[in-house]
Amino acid sequence: MSLLSARRLAKSYGEVAVFSEVDLDLEAGEIVALLGESGSGKSTLLNCLAGLDEADVGSITLAGQDLRALDDEARSALRRRELGFIFQAFHLLPHLSVADNVALPLRLLGQRDDERVQQMLAAVELGALAARMPRQLSGGQLQRVAIARALVHRPRLVLADEPTGNLDPRHAGEVLELLRRCTLEAGAACLLVTHSERAAEATDRQLRLDASGLHAA
Repeated sequence: MSLLSARRLAKSYGEVAVFSEVDLDLEAGEIVALLGESGSGKSTLLNCLAGLDEADVGSITLAGQDLRALDDEARSALRRRELGFIFQAFHLLPHLSVADNVALPLRLLGQRDDERVQQMLAAVELGALAARMPRQLSGGQLQRVAIARALVHRPRLVLADEPTGNLDPRHAGEVLELLRRCTLEAGAACLLVTHSERAAEATDRQLRLDASGLHAA
């Protein structure tokens, strides 16, 4: 059974079709690049796969559970356990320190693991900035905090929306390697939205999204 399986997903806003007939299977241990023109619905598809947005039709199975059949509470609980989401806009909490932002997924699961938080901050080269607030960081540093937060609880599915978009080439390469290592260690799967050919080439396979569905790139 695939870790994530989507069948015939479709999403429209009014009369405008964002995407349709989307079929997708993600297997444990693989990283897949999601490509497409700006406005093709890549971020919307990620939000639907995470249960943050609702597809109009279709089915999504995550870790053996029918995501669209769950109520809001059960869907949130599944997301907290199984999903790590790297948002393009970071979505860090401004009143929490870097360390507390990274620790948040663990706290939501009732866990406290300061060693794991420090391990993840070291992995993204931010160990010395643990006490800083988000407003004190650069865009690239904020991106790396968001990546550490998404991976800290060892999720089985990582959805990443342009995770290297704010990074220089060196840090982008390191982040891709971190995603690969954490994905393999956790037996997880990663779906990576990117416009970077270099990032796409570092994945196991590439898919392209357009209004008619997903196609091999």
